[in-house]
Amino acid sequence: MKQPVWLIGATLLAAAGVAGAQEMKVKVTTDLESVTVMHEGEEVVIKRDQDPDSRIHEDYAKTSRECPPFCVQPMQLLPGVHTIGEIELLEMLADRAMGEDQFLLIDSRTPDWFNKGTIPSAVNIAWTKLYGGSSTYDPFVVETLLLDEFGVKKEDGLFDFRQAKKLVLFCNGPWCGQSPTNIKALVSMGYPADKIYWYRGGMQMWHTLGLTTVDPS
Repeated sequence: MKQPVWLIGATLLAAAGVAGAQEMKVKVTTDLESVTVMHEGEEVVIKRDQDPDSRIHEDYAKTSRECPPFCVQPMQLLPGVHTIGEIELLEMLADRAMGEDQFLLIDSRTPDWFNKGTIPSAVNIAWTKLYGGSSTYDPFVVETLLLDEFGVKKEDGLFDFRQAKKLVLFCNGPWCGQSPTNIKALVSMGYPADKIYWYRGGMQMWHTLGLTTVDPS
């Protein structure tokens, strides 16, 4: 029987037939141990921390953040935008590694947060670059991102989103407004909502589950 593509993309040593492979004690699911992605030209294995004494990073230990700006985000951000969790994101990453799906994983946080660690294979496009109300907003930068990074075309002075890439955005967690701001900005420009996926849990839940991060610095 043909394995699901995300299972093939995962580094499940037993399923791959590696004799004597030691099974992880802390899996993602009962069937999924890890997923391998490319990050800046190198393979990175995304898995959960195997240390039973590991604790969440101090940056995500706080339970009280002043609102605004750190208000809890809704589960459904905008009509048509897909809200996903960790399993869905990992499946998408595995599918992409197998060439079955293509998308851009975007860390919407400011560089100071991004440089503390991010999800493997993510690129940093800070919310300040797309949000028109930002002091650093530059329409030329936005147009360059749309055309060069997101696969948008421009004809007769108008953007054509028909061949635009699928985008997956995240930030610090359910209390963080940076990726929601990016998503709302994109949709307001005409980007198809059904091509946008939002990992609402963000780095808060990623750290809580002990999943692998990479340090861009």
